[in-house]
Amino acid sequence: MAYLNENYLKLQAGYLFPEIARRVHEFCEANPQAAKRVIRCGIGDVTEPLPRAAIDAMKRAVDELGKRETFRGYGPEQGYEFLRSTIAQHDYRDRNIDIADDEIFISDGSKCDCGYILDILGDQNKVAIPDPVYPVYVDTNVMAGHTSRVKSDGSYENILYLPCTADNGFVPERPREHVDLIYLCFPNNPTGAVASREQLSSWVEYAREHEALLLFDAAYEAYISQPGVPHSIFEIPGARECAVELRSFSKSGGFTGVRCGFTVMPKTLLAKTESGKKMPLHPLWHRRWSTKANSVSYPVQRGAEALYTPAGGEQVRALIDHYMGNARILRAAAAEAGMTAFGGINAPYIWVKTPDGLTSWQMFDRMLRDLNVVITPGSGFGAQGEGYFRISAFNSRDNAEEVARRLERLC
Repeated sequence: MAYLNENYLKLQAGYLFPEIARRVHEFCEANPQAAKRVIRCGIGDVTEPLPRAAIDAMKRAVDELGKRETFRGYGPEQGYEFLRSTIAQHDYRDRNIDIADDEIFISDGSKCDCGYILDILGDQNKVAIPDPVYPVYVDTNVMAGHTSRVKSDGSYENILYLPCTADNGFVPERPREHVDLIYLCFPNNPTGAVASREQLSSWVEYAREHEALLLFDAAYEAYISQPGVPHSIFEIPGARECAVELRSFSKSGGFTGVRCGFTVMPKTLLAKTESGKKMPLHPLWHRRWSTKANSVSYPVQRGAEALYTPAGGEQVRALIDHYMGNARILRAAAAEAGMTAFGGINAPYIWVKTPDGLTSWQMFDRMLRDLNVVITPGSGFGAQGEGYFRISAFNSRDNAEEVARRLERLC
């Protein structure tokens, strides 16, 4: 009999969003009339159709695959040059950020890359993760064997949790101790917070002082609206020597079901062996991709490329404006209901303090039972998320306005 990876046994009962889906399913089965009124503002999944530019580009690509003279088989493991060069130019070099085409690695989403990156990093790294934050960061480290037992509050030994609270604007402070690997997510999921240039500069300074690696998740950078807020960690001098950036087309281009993202792995980025020898991570990351994957399908990469055309850019902006319009409606409604709300300005999430001393899951049950609205309990994002819940603005305008009306009942 084969042995299993016992690190999976350390995981909590279920990944947050499947657990939410399970509870919603049970409620709907028991309450068929209420089930017809349920509006889902939990998982951050897009609802609006794909941009026309992406649709047309993917159709043309499929047609190419249907002709012998334009058919393509396996593509480059790192992604096609046409997409990598477009990303490097538009997202970085046009913004005076020095990123080369071959420092871009195309993937099927930043969620996957959050876990894949651990393939090339050692088990002895001391890991620091913000709390609350996207649960994939913690769970993938548990799966990889980087943690010990789970504690009573749901946290794991051997991870340094960086508290993100209203007092620090949900931006973690530098630890006083040494860590090797630090996860940062801005605009933040779930709180919607952003980090200033000064705050990110402080983190880059810490990373360089400690020879640590920053894993910077910028999946929501396209939603930043306030001037002066960095869109990339590489806007900070020195970040090329200490950071990897993860990005996605899921929320900007509506690609949650299409699947495409990318990682920026600078060739100047080093890590060390147990003997202390410093070596570049770029060739190891390339080796990982060439061995374990064949990148993303050709039609999808053509669709992603089309998002950078003038028409595609306008259509992406319209999508973002739609969701951020929802965010303004939902944040205002939460405030009108007497609740303290954060986010919803540079990210499509509203982070709300639970009223009446309710726990996060009690609030989840109350919203589902009384309002037939699905939200995400804050405790699912970490111990510091207890006493909060997240409302996703990814929805139709009609649904957002209806949720706003239902929130009035909580007054």
